[in-house]
Amino acid sequence: MNNMTPNREDYLKLILELGGDQIKISNKQIVSGLNISAASVSEMITKLVKEGLVEHTPYQGVQLTLAGLTSASALIRRHRLWEVFLVEHLNYTWNEVHDDAEVLEHVTSEKLAAQLEAYLHHPAYCPHGGVIPKENEPIQEIKRSTLTSYPIGTNIRIARVLDEKELLDYLVSLDLKIHEEYTIVEVADYEGPVTIQNDTKTLAVSYKAASTIFVDQL
Repeated sequence: MNNMTPNREDYLKLILELGGDQIKISNKQIVSGLNISAASVSEMITKLVKEGLVEHTPYQGVQLTLAGLTSASALIRRHRLWEVFLVEHLNYTWNEVHDDAEVLEHVTSEKLAAQLEAYLHHPAYCPHGGVIPKENEPIQEIKRSTLTSYPIGTNIRIARVLDEKELLDYLVSLDLKIHEEYTIVEVADYEGPVTIQNDTKTLAVSYKAASTIFVDQL
């Protein structure tokens, strides 16, 4: 996250990215996703509940209401369109785009978003594999399991990664890219690294990163 205090929109976006349109997301997941204190998260969740943007179930977590989903989808749409633009037209790498897209999304009108989408020929996905929703449409992210969900010997394709700067920097340092195919060759105990391999490379991915990498089973 950038140094600004995350605002309600950042919360809605993160809850959505973690699957909160369909499942309950724990405060703990939000804390680690936004790198802020548990107290700040509780405070914001209370606000979001009052505003009718999320529903909260004690000990289970929060889920987006339709209003919350619509609001988060509009933001994610702008954010991901800018990411495509920055990568395809301004030579950004996939780990550099987040901060600038984060700023741009907040100052983008619906008209600008629509023109940008047309200019980019209506892309379906952002550089991190996330779906780009249409105007005024709630996003429908394809439901996938993470790299930590599969046993040794599973063949997988990297389909989507959480759009989080530190994670992306880490994946770049590992040389892990979207759409690559691997076999899971080792899963270390006690939340140790998940080792994946293909013909050209063997990568040991930390458990924390692996739990935010969404894959398709081949």
